[in-house]
Amino acid sequence: MKKREVKLGNSFVGDNHPTFIIAEIGINHNGSVELAKKMISGAVAAGADCVKFQKRTPEICTPKDQWHLERDTPWGRMTYIDYRKKVEFGINEYDEINEFCMKSNIMWTASVWDNESVDFMEEFKLPFYKLPSASLTDIDLIKRIKQSGKPLMISTGMSSVEEIENGINAFGTENLLIAHATSTYPCKIEELNLKVIDTYKNKYENIPIGYSGHEVGLAPTLAAVTIGASFVERHITLDRAMWGTDQAASVEIGGFIRLVNNIRDIEASLGDGEKKVYDSELPIRKKLRRVQ
Repeated sequence: MKKREVKLGNSFVGDNHPTFIIAEIGINHNGSVELAKKMISGAVAAGADCVKFQKRTPEICTPKDQWHLERDTPWGRMTYIDYRKKVEFGINEYDEINEFCMKSNIMWTASVWDNESVDFMEEFKLPFYKLPSASLTDIDLIKRIKQSGKPLMISTGMSSVEEIENGINAFGTENLLIAHATSTYPCKIEELNLKVIDTYKNKYENIPIGYSGHEVGLAPTLAAVTIGASFVERHITLDRAMWGTDQAASVEIGGFIRLVNNIRDIEASLGDGEKKVYDSELPIRKKLRRVQ
């Protein structure tokens, strides 16, 4: 049987490998490279394996009937399309991010929302791409990512079984990773449905299965690792009270440090499943066991 693993950069993700931990910055930077750098540094301090951004073409990804709706933003009242452009990094910003990540010795990637965004990101030779749940039904986009030759991680929130199957069939099972997710920000605990991870593992025997969490707190993400998630993704932020739609479902740097440490403790504690008597138990056994 083929191994359930995919190589991302210099890391293998899958069974019998350490949990691959992604700190998603997304658009929590609010258009500021300096804020993005602080989050990258926080992810490095926590021991995350990768930071992830989002790249989209506002004119393509923003429904036209929402373009001219006005909303209050940190930069004043503006149309939604202008806001989408305000938080979108361009070539100069990503050049700076790319250099900063290389100096910080951390992998980075992006969720790509449209074909033009894939073309844009191809300039940076990223190790893999992420397909957001919102784009799982965009077969043309999936095929464009396939053409890049890069591994693809798909998120399956807000998607039916049929939609997931169609997306998988469009890309193929080679170099594919699947993340269970519920696309509510933040998500109610009772709607996380972590047992879907087991469902995916049984159904897709050769594909690494992970978890993209949008809940408040850390316990469900730790539970996902315990039941076999090969990778986990959580949004990272400097302050959950910052302006932005994803902030409330994000983890602050101190929490991210605890998350990574706890995941590594879980990995160490799970063991190999073989029952044994440890040397450390022998003196206690000799002292306490009445019948040898």
